[in-house]
Amino acid sequence: MTNFNFDAPIDRQTYPYDDSVKWAKYQGRDVLPMWVADMDFAVPPVVLEALQARLNHGVLGYPHVTQSVIDAVLLHLERDLGWVIDPDWLVWLPGLVTGLNVACRAVGHKGDSVLTASPIYPPFTSAPVFSDRSLQTVPLVSSNDDWRLDIEALVAASDASTKLLMLCNPHNPVGRVWREDELRALADLAEQRDWIICSDDIHCELVLEPGLRYTPLASLSPEIAHRTISLFAPSKTYNIPGLGASFAVIPDATLRRRFERVMAGIVPHINVLGYTAMEAAYRHGVPWRNALIDYLRGNRDHVLRAINAMPGLQVHAPEATYLAWIDASGLNLPEGLTAAQFFEAAGVGLSPGQDFQPGAIDYVRLNFGCTRQTLDEAMVRMHRACERQTA
Repeated sequence: MTNFNFDAPIDRQTYPYDDSVKWAKYQGRDVLPMWVADMDFAVPPVVLEALQARLNHGVLGYPHVTQSVIDAVLLHLERDLGWVIDPDWLVWLPGLVTGLNVACRAVGHKGDSVLTASPIYPPFTSAPVFSDRSLQTVPLVSSNDDWRLDIEALVAASDASTKLLMLCNPHNPVGRVWREDELRALADLAEQRDWIICSDDIHCELVLEPGLRYTPLASLSPEIAHRTISLFAPSKTYNIPGLGASFAVIPDATLRRRFERVMAGIVPHINVLGYTAMEAAYRHGVPWRNALIDYLRGNRDHVLRAINAMPGLQVHAPEATYLAWIDASGLNLPEGLTAAQFFEAAGVGLSPGQDFQPGAIDYVRLNFGCTRQTLDEAMVRMHRACERQTA
């Protein structure tokens, strides 16, 4: 197996590399950026080689999706996810967040409601508002070192105006991979209530728990497939979010036409380098991805040991993603001070919990998609701050 060096440091702070959203936030300060879901690793060599070959061609005009790109996506879905689809189901998007917003506009009408479970990736709560829909949320249930969907709470929170259920699988930020029985329960509920489900599956390749397998909701049956908009992208797995390449799988022709109609004249096409990177990643990136998962699993296990040994902190093991949802309520911080502010003052920049759930100021999300050296230093800084606070 090819060796990939995920410990190799990459300069993210000085020109011409200071355009990073992640690193520019704390530029000039001694704060380790571990917030936005952008890994600190170079992309797979096969992707870099494909991009260089495309650049060497010298022409970067308007592209259209080629059969070669389509075949690479179909290969990925069947080989990696166990899902065989009709290529007509594919809709190309310049980003997954775009897909979330289009889905909200394509389902129901203004004034209808969108239902989801929190804590949740922030665009899940902003997209309905931007689309003139009402937002209905229920909390995930934390128990026995795990996170669960509360089906009864979903029913109670919904009403006749509910038209769309937004799912995240694996879930960001808690890292839960929803099991087949849980997905079937959601599918049954959608059938009973006549809901469409939009499933954000962008982290589906990053399952860290050995023996655990991700299941695409729409693969369970033809019935649920016709109620599902599934969103995918190579951006998180292969660390190419800046190239803006993703896609939706929408089996139902009527729903797909509504989705495409909302896009028309507003949503831009994927650029030529995005298509190039997507094809290379899906065709040739598996060895790199497998090595990455091994490295991230080591980082996750280190985070679990370190965080759960810190006074005042607790974290459940994320089954997937490179994100950890940390409960800092045991620190008993002064009123008005959020956990994110506390750790930023200690030199670690984390995502604020309230971005994912209103009022969750005692929570933070940590991105462990970084070198072990960076992670070690972050754990030291956080531990030192927690000891001072709880002394």
